[in-house]
Amino acid sequence: MFARRSYHNDSFSKHRAGKSATSRQKRSFRDHAAATKRMEKPRKPESQPTGSTLTSPIITLCVGPEQRLFAAHEDILSNSPFFAAICRGQFLESTSKRVNLPEELPEVFSSVLEYLYKGDYYPRLLHNKRRNAWELEDLRDTNGATGNTESTVYHQGASQLLLKDTLVYCTAERYGLEELKRLALRKQGLQSGIQCATILASARYAYANTPENDSKLRAHYLALIIRSRATFKRSGTMQMEMESGGLL
Repeated sequence: MFARRSYHNDSFSKHRAGKSATSRQKRSFRDHAAATKRMEKPRKPESQPTGSTLTSPIITLCVGPEQRLFAAHEDILSNSPFFAAICRGQFLESTSKRVNLPEELPEVFSSVLEYLYKGDYYPRLLHNKRRNAWELEDLRDTNGATGNTESTVYHQGASQLLLKDTLVYCTAERYGLEELKRLALRKQGLQSGIQCATILASARYAYANTPENDSKLRAHYLALIIRSRATFKRSGTMQMEMESGGLL
């Protein structure tokens, strides 16, 4: 009786991540999670399902020192307790509905917004039925070769490259997005060939920006360092790098 209205979510950011290719043999993290939890008691998701009616006001977000602009629906942002409080409180400029986030990294914030709309962020986490294993969506350069160009982000405060999934995890901690934290850890666990300095710098940053009782994060980094011990040995400076890495 009624025509179904559809909305395109690709307008949520002026700086959205690249589009990801679909795969018939692979399911996304969200699809697999939904299938395995059908018999469980449903709980409110952190992100709205794709195609849902989005009629709430548009919020403009000014991100980073360069003030890059993003736009998102208020009801989508409100799935985060952090933004729900902002939208309810005096921090939101009522006339322009604008939120300033000067400390955030645009590359990381873009991933958080993508997750809020789609339940994942690029590169997507896919379940390979044939291998019965999780894997990251292929990243291919202009020559068609598989790469991993988005695994790190330069953090100006740390003055070096940090793992993108670590930064997403810490941002999710601030925004109260527990499912995004779990997704970021799972994705980071699939990374390989990471430089020793990047692993240790990311660990230091994560420990400084998360609660001390976050045992899952600390166990994850211990496992990552153990799994990368061959890389540390080849570096020739393993002892010095481990000592400068701080307490684990």
